[in-house]
Amino acid sequence: MYMLLSLRIHERMMSNSFDLAIFEQVVRSYAHGRLPVSEVKGPDFPVLGDHFSPILATIAPLYWLWPTVKTLLVVQAALVAVSVIPLAVWVRRTLGLTAALVIGAAYGLSWGVASAVGFDFHEVAFAAPFLACSLAALGQERLRAAAWWAMPLLLVKEDLGLAVCIIGLLIARRGERRIGLITAGIGLVASVLTVLVILPAFSPTGGYGHWSGLESATAEGSGLGSLLFRGTIGVITPMEKASTLLLSLAPTLFLALRSPLILVAVPTFAWRFVSYYMANWGVSYHYSLVVMTIVFAAFIDALVRRRPGMGSLRRYLAGAAAVALLLLPQFPLWKLVQPATWQSDPRIGAARDVMRLIPDGATVQASTFLVPQLADRTRVSLFGWGDSRPNPQWILVDTLVEQNRRWPLSFFQERDALDAARARGYSTVTNHFGFVLLRRS
Repeated sequence: MYMLLSLRIHERMMSNSFDLAIFEQVVRSYAHGRLPVSEVKGPDFPVLGDHFSPILATIAPLYWLWPTVKTLLVVQAALVAVSVIPLAVWVRRTLGLTAALVIGAAYGLSWGVASAVGFDFHEVAFAAPFLACSLAALGQERLRAAAWWAMPLLLVKEDLGLAVCIIGLLIARRGERRIGLITAGIGLVASVLTVLVILPAFSPTGGYGHWSGLESATAEGSGLGSLLFRGTIGVITPMEKASTLLLSLAPTLFLALRSPLILVAVPTFAWRFVSYYMANWGVSYHYSLVVMTIVFAAFIDALVRRRPGMGSLRRYLAGAAAVALLLLPQFPLWKLVQPATWQSDPRIGAARDVMRLIPDGATVQASTFLVPQLADRTRVSLFGWGDSRPNPQWILVDTLVEQNRRWPLSFFQERDALDAARARGYSTVTNHFGFVLLRRS
């Protein structure tokens, strides 16, 4: 299901330059034996200066076999699907087969998972199976295994070291004090070193670029006052944050709050809600995949601790299944049963005809939904993005795209940018079904 959804979205040209094309360029760099760069982020932009995700190099062997952006979508689908297994096996061992099937399905169909697989590819797909394995081991008192499964999270993204730190503290609390404290120390040190040393070393600016989303000195009153506000009341306001928090816990009927495993989600909630980047606050995109894995692990742990009777267990299972099914139509997995998803748009064929006019290896600027279609065979960047490579050989723009899908330029800005390109010497090769292709003279 995940693979069908992701591939169909891509085939309908609804995947994005940010972030699918970025990650394709990263994996292609690794496949060619180079440090990862992304043309979409900027000319030869070093991605290890943006986020620390060296685990993406493990996709390179698959990219050798199938050098296309679709490889990433298939890998993501597999990783997220695999994350269901350790959680379901844990439930089967402790609560029985029926509970395993229901909770496995509730997690697999949950809105956080659906939002992630329905929006391009992201490195956090690797976090889901590692977290599921680590937390399942922790819940079953296999504490050494929990520590080992947590270690790869340090290679997924820089903030996950804090999750590893909390897992280590939980391991120490459950009896393996030495292993737990070592794990916690490794997680904390890894996050600090990554953010303060490794990322700045690769960054073109010499610093960690995402601090800007957490800075507070310019927004609300004094820097200290703003920081205090966002660290307290500001964590749950505006209401979008509170809604996300409630929706994250609702699939478990809020029983996840009764397990200490829920603490592993605190760093993720914290950086999302303290950020000024509003997309971090909501339920769209990939931001809730990690949270959903942790919340369901905490749900299972809480059920195991409570040891409910058969009647109570059935009510919990029915409630979790009901919430998952009620939320399902609001999120991307529902697209699989919508007829429009499987209908052909003649403009897609027209776009492919135009893109075939661009030779392999060319430098291109393109509209955001066309960038991923060209990423695996050209040096493509985003048309209208200030950091894109200047004066590309080709420019391809969808001038008839819907207004709500236009980014980063409005209709009039795009029209002016095309006129400016023609004034600089670009000539029109074709204008087919609204797809305007320019070539540098």
